[in-house]
Amino acid sequence: MDKKNMKQTAMWGFGLLMMLMLFNSVKTVPVETEIPYSAFKARLRAGAVTEVRVRPDLISGQYRDEKGRVQSFRTLPLPDPKLVEEFEEHKVSNFQGERDRSGLYSFALNIGGILLFFFLWWFFVIRQVQVGGKQALSFGRSKARIVDEKKKKTTFEDVAGCDESKEELHEVVDFLKNPDKYQKLGGKMPHGVLLFGPPGTGKTLLARAVAGEAGVPFFSASASEFVEMFVGVGASRVRDLFEQAKKAAPAVIFIDELDAVGRHRFAGIGGGHDEREQTLNQLLIELDGFEQNQGIILIAATNRPDVIDPALLRPGRFDRQINVPVPDKKGREAILKVHAKAVKMAPDADLAVVARRTPGFAGADLANVINEAALLAARKSKEAVELPDLEEAIERVMAGPQKRSNVMSEKEKKVVAYHESGHTLVAKFLPGTDPVHKVSIVSRGHALGYTLQLPIDDKYLTSRGDILNRMAILLGGRAAEELAFCEITTGASDDLSKATAYATRMVTEFGMSEKVGPLSLKKPDQEIFLGRDLNQGGGFSERTMQMVDEEVKRLVTDGQTKAREILAAHRQILDDLAQKLFDREVLNGEEIDAILLAAGA
Repeated sequence: MDKKNMKQTAMWGFGLLMMLMLFNSVKTVPVETEIPYSAFKARLRAGAVTEVRVRPDLISGQYRDEKGRVQSFRTLPLPDPKLVEEFEEHKVSNFQGERDRSGLYSFALNIGGILLFFFLWWFFVIRQVQVGGKQALSFGRSKARIVDEKKKKTTFEDVAGCDESKEELHEVVDFLKNPDKYQKLGGKMPHGVLLFGPPGTGKTLLARAVAGEAGVPFFSASASEFVEMFVGVGASRVRDLFEQAKKAAPAVIFIDELDAVGRHRFAGIGGGHDEREQTLNQLLIELDGFEQNQGIILIAATNRPDVIDPALLRPGRFDRQINVPVPDKKGREAILKVHAKAVKMAPDADLAVVARRTPGFAGADLANVINEAALLAARKSKEAVELPDLEEAIERVMAGPQKRSNVMSEKEKKVVAYHESGHTLVAKFLPGTDPVHKVSIVSRGHALGYTLQLPIDDKYLTSRGDILNRMAILLGGRAAEELAFCEITTGASDDLSKATAYATRMVTEFGMSEKVGPLSLKKPDQEIFLGRDLNQGGGFSERTMQMVDEEVKRLVTDGQTKAREILAAHRQILDDLAQKLFDREVLNGEEIDAILLAAGA
């Protein structure tokens, strides 16, 4: 619980305690009946009075009535110098004097109760209304957070795997540090920098590194924080954010997930989104309006640059558009070294090996690998993280944790063994495919088994033959089941989905179909505009769509035929590999090669 909540809880507790004390004091005050002084003297002489409290202005106490019940009384005193003697004579068990409560004392006591009442009223009612009013008045204030870089300064040394992107941002840092150097030559500071790339590649970290290197205030906000249900609030928050940045200039403003407010205007079915479009218009004005925001750089990040409004992307607004790609093998090793600084690594934990085995991993994935490996090592009470822990962490990130509690029947286990052996053998006998690193029939995530192939080098281009080979490998599991059991199961559903997707993209995007020809039939990635796209259809004829369907089916069928032919030609090796996998559950690349070598393949 933070200090603010603790203070509020303490105040509520104090108020409740005071209310209870006030209630208790009122509750315990006896109800006194006022009687004449003569009646008091008569009861005193009769011995019925048991308790008396005497003040100069009042006499009060208790007596017993005819039925023996205790009654409280009060009466105004008269001059009676022998009153105390009568108390002793008639055996009053308890009589005492009290201070004079008249005058200033009585006034102070009464005013104290009134002040206590008004204090409680102010705290529980008026103060809450005032706080609500302030919140209502601050509805249009920006919710951006100012990052205190003095506590933990982020620099370019904390960012790895994107050297080209860092080089582009070095100039922005130099602008912030030495603006006069460029202004004397007529150069202008860039207004905005757009960082785009896949999720987890380090776009937010790069933005913080810019502010850390330049040593300037860093305002961080999410684009979704600007959009509210009330029209105009988002624009007001954008104005307030830039006003705060102007006061702290030079400064860096970072807006994450820009596509939440920066999408194409009037891009929704049924009309536009007034609140989002007004927020976008205000952002356009702040970036390049009549009033120039000197010393302020806006850095934004998005995973979808294709849906950003063109007005935001023109020079003068987002002058720089920097791609932050998935790192290559060298970049992955550098990222792993950054995250491994805080983890105790064993001498055999070669990060170069881990980098080679994690193609396609983004920076966030690699950080997760290091963290998972540390947790696995701690679970096993190890002194340091070893290479097997890192390999297990890679598989956990890729396919999920092992599910050894999923006990399959002998028949199902044999089907899965043949299925994975089919993938493995097709990959081994097709030329130019990635080496098989491991094959397993231990359940992970949603998969009952998996075959792991790892490329030797990073690839940036894929040929038609490579895609056909991938399709044949995917369909090798289904072909093996059909060959061994003359039956097919539901285990190949994901393989079929991936193979169909490959074939579809070959025909509609890559122009790799001789029948359809070198055409791109893919729809552009853009929003639907009502009245324009809904009436235009797909952009090609029904005959072309039929040809696409026929070609996709042919490519998938050819892949399955190729896989079946390879497995039928090496049926004995398939049986040996499946039996070995059935017995041991997991085989690595070296063990698979040994089985093939023993079979003379």
